Amino acid sequence: MKKPRLSDPAPQRYYFVDEAGDGNLFSKKGRLRLGEEGCSRYFILGILDVPDPDRLSQELNSMRAQLLADPYFKKVPSMQPKAQKTALAFHAKDDVPEVRREVFAYLSQQSFRFFAAVRDKSAVADYAVQRRECDGTYRYQPNELYDYMVRSLFKGLLHKDDAYEVHFSKRGAQDRTDALQAALEIARERFAHKWGIQSNAALNVIAQTPPQNGGLQAVDYFLWVLQRFYERREDRYLELLWSQFSLVQDLDDKREHPYGCYYTQKKPLTLSGLG
Repeated sequence: MKKPRLSDPAPQRYYFVDEAGDGNLFSKKGRLRLGEEGCSRYFILGILDVPDPDRLSQELNSMRAQLLADPYFKKVPSMQPKAQKTALAFHAKDDVPEVRREVFAYLSQQSFRFFAAVRDKSAVADYAVQRRECDGTYRYQPNELYDYMVRSLFKGLLHKDDAYEVHFSKRGAQDRTDALQAALEIARERFAHKWGIQSNAALNVIAQTPPQNGGLQAVDYFLWVLQRFYERREDRYLELLWSQFSLVQDLDDKREHPYGCYYTQKKPLTLSGLG
């Protein structure tokens, strides 16, 4: 296995983390929910590496202000302040197609790096059922899937720079900052154990909502693109932003390797290549 190269460290790197789909598998009574309306087939975690978060936030805020002032959007429900949607922040699921087109045009011109991990929830459910059969006390929790994917996705992203600021999108009312900090530390320790590359860089974890930071609005768009590709087999949005995709880990596509399939610029993610 080839050892990763070290590059000159940057003063600070900014990562923005969000998810698409959800980690829910079972009802409160333990019934498997896969296939039901409102239950996604895939769970996707994404990281966007943003060189200048302040500039990104300013430019997205300026764009949104211009769109909100445009008479063309005067009666669009999602753009009314009381709806608390596009009037507060860009969100691909809520934004109308004309707004999405403007955001995509902007994002496609930026110097971002996007990383994602994808889980097929049917494989996660099989694991959870088997484990429960072996251990009657085990109860699957969505947070364990989320934290596992944080560890998997960050394992090679925390060793090159002097400091890291990792912004997670808040998930409900529960404060999970400490749990996410622990997951990142584990990812860094496992990388050091495997490669012998130790990092003592400062690691600052911040939980925010999308209106508070443009980076979370941007990563939402990248995740929406990938979710449309996996859930609907729709690739036109993926092709639009693919040049900024650094890595997609399809952790349950084990046709060639037991650890899954990794897609990069050298090995693009395409509909014809999906299992």
